[in-house]
Amino acid sequence: MSLQARQNQLLKHLNKDDPIWHIQAIILAVIILQVSLPDRFSVGPRFGLPVLELLLLILLSATTRRTAVVKNILRRVNTVSVLIIIGLGNIYALQRLSHDLLVGGRISNGHELIRAAINIYLTNVVVFALLYWEIDGGGPAKRSADNIKRRDFVFAQMTLKEFVPAGWRPSFIDYLALSGTNALAFSPTDTMPITRRAKLLMLVQAFVALATLGLAAARAVNILG
Repeated sequence: MSLQARQNQLLKHLNKDDPIWHIQAIILAVIILQVSLPDRFSVGPRFGLPVLELLLLILLSATTRRTAVVKNILRRVNTVSVLIIIGLGNIYALQRLSHDLLVGGRISNGHELIRAAINIYLTNVVVFALLYWEIDGGGPAKRSADNIKRRDFVFAQMTLKEFVPAGWRPSFIDYLALSGTNALAFSPTDTMPITRRAKLLMLVQAFVALATLGLAAARAVNILG
């Protein structure tokens, strides 16, 4: 089989089992979350980062549609750029939230606090889901190859093959579930990290989730009470 034919076959498999519209939809959801974030927790103008992220999302959609995912460097650059921008914005919001809560108790609106905490928490889940999807096994294209050996995560389906269809591979939804359960349990659940970078990333995500819930929930209960 020629290289071009193999690339076309792999692209067809990727589009079927791990469609890019999942990524586009979840990034759009994060943009909506950031628009709804209270002004005091936003970086710069209220619509500054969301507009930039929307432009990158449009560029991501355009490059993915026109070029095969398996050889599209622009797709990966766009995805990483969106991740960095969303992640930095979320870190800023968490830092601002922590500062206002710990230094002087400047937040007196319980509803605003809960809204900000939910926003930061959900954004944290999405950012790390995209990050896990992008790094595991070298990315969605490389880990879809039949001869891939090096992985960052071991899903339950990989060890219980009698219960899943032949040739099962994780899609973005699986990484979203991984990120969500890690943020809720603050530890791995049914999917285990097997590389140091995966373990460190899950540790950072759990810390962000714990800080958001611990600081915000405690203060919100006092305010609303």
